[in-house]
Amino acid sequence: MSHFSLSDIPFMTDRTVVVTGANSGIGHVTARIFAERGARVVLAVRDTDKGRAAAATMAGAVEVRRLDLADLSSVRAFAQDFTDPIDLLINNAGVSLPPLSKTTDGFELQFGTNHLGHFALSNLLLPRIRQRVVTVASLAYLVGSIDFSDLNWERKRYRANPAYAQSKLANLLFTAELQRRLSAAGSGVIATAAHPGISATNLMRADDPSLGFRIGKSLIGLVAQNADNGALPTLYAATGNIPGNSYAGPGRLMGMRGAPKLVRPAANARNVSTARRLWEVSEKLTDVTFPLATAHTSGTDPQS
Repeated sequence: MSHFSLSDIPFMTDRTVVVTGANSGIGHVTARIFAERGARVVLAVRDTDKGRAAAATMAGAVEVRRLDLADLSSVRAFAQDFTDPIDLLINNAGVSLPPLSKTTDGFELQFGTNHLGHFALSNLLLPRIRQRVVTVASLAYLVGSIDFSDLNWERKRYRANPAYAQSKLANLLFTAELQRRLSAAGSGVIATAAHPGISATNLMRADDPSLGFRIGKSLIGLVAQNADNGALPTLYAATGNIPGNSYAGPGRLMGMRGAPKLVRPAANARNVSTARRLWEVSEKLTDVTFPLATAHTSGTDPQS
């Protein structure tokens, strides 16, 4: 079992870290810790006012750039404007359990933001990434499935929980297929994933008036760990001495809390054919493809 803690995170001088959704919750903690370790940290956020407020609470080299993962034109603009090398990309941002909503490009909001937005961002930035792509998933993936016949909930009745679970399963399938492609390209970059267990953050939309939402949030509060502890699996996935396609999560209470360790994903996240098919569909939906077919990327890993 891992005993990873903040003291195990190396100094990050001369490293650049991009964290999506870094204005609050786990993303905020992740960005703050990397800045404290000497990294140049870019807060990639939809609301730049909130991003600047978050940056003001952090010490070190922190900057704010606008990124709306629910708008592929914003993703492309962010990637085009970011010309510097990136050591770590932390795909942290996400939405959870909204009413039926669509992204700018017409995708169901959770699938479009949590998966497709990060899929496009990672591939567009990949030629400049030197070390790792870390994607934050969730225990919700355990009950997820990929409905290729209706990814965007256009035919069946929309249900927020299964839609969220599908998007989080997609995060793990994306990580597995990205690592396969990186290895095939001879790249030194690795793809890893993490989940925070049950963490008290504002991911769930607090304006939901339903009794079920309020009861669920109260129950979560009984077992949830704070955002600082919830960020540890992400930090471990980003800096630990671990192989590609590793999945880090809390080590106690069935993965709900505790120090992070590597965990084996369930069978639905290990299906190679599903991962490849999802990748191919995602390329078509975003018009973004894997860029390293003939490239070779290498870098100094943050744990070294």
